[in-house]
Amino acid sequence: MGGQRLFTVINWLVHLVSLLPFASLLSAALRNTLGPDPADTLAIETGLWTLRFLLLSLAISPLRDITGWAKLTPYRRTFGLYGLFYACIHFLTYIAFLLQFRWTEISGDILERPYITVGFIAYLILVVLGGTSTKAMMRRLGRRWKQLHKLVYAANILALIHLIWILRTDLTDAVIYGSILLPLLVYRIYRHFAGKKSKAGPLSMR
Repeated sequence: MGGQRLFTVINWLVHLVSLLPFASLLSAALRNTLGPDPADTLAIETGLWTLRFLLLSLAISPLRDITGWAKLTPYRRTFGLYGLFYACIHFLTYIAFLLQFRWTEISGDILERPYITVGFIAYLILVVLGGTSTKAMMRRLGRRWKQLHKLVYAANILALIHLIWILRTDLTDAVIYGSILLPLLVYRIYRHFAGKKSKAGPLSMR
């Protein structure tokens, strides 16, 4: 029971901490302390939190492999869904506050501005991954589920490119997040080829 209680407490803490940025931004918006351009601040902050949670989600597998703690695995989905949550707020901020639901402008931006195109593709990927993250969808898609969810790496790369384009005058954040994403991608590639090699090993010994 002690271990189960600890796991429950950790779960609640994870959700609480994950919602703190949202609570902080909401509080700042209600107190009108988001700065001279609140919509722009909200868009940038929610975009950054999207990327942070996506990186946290990617970091779970290496941490699990290093520590051997299998109970970390569910947090990959948890952080991924919080990434989607902040991405939804980011997208809503863009269409509601920056473009004020001017649909022709929105479609024009998506088609004509590369950084918007890249961000929108990343958002669509996250929506698909979030919608297929349930156990029912895992069973329904079978082996295809794993292939589909490898798109999370593409979403991370596209989100980082989107960030670089937006913050092109100050790339400090982009460099920090890029330096986190790169080793996570390298680790994933290493695991992929290590897995193939271990499968091929017995055959090559014949």
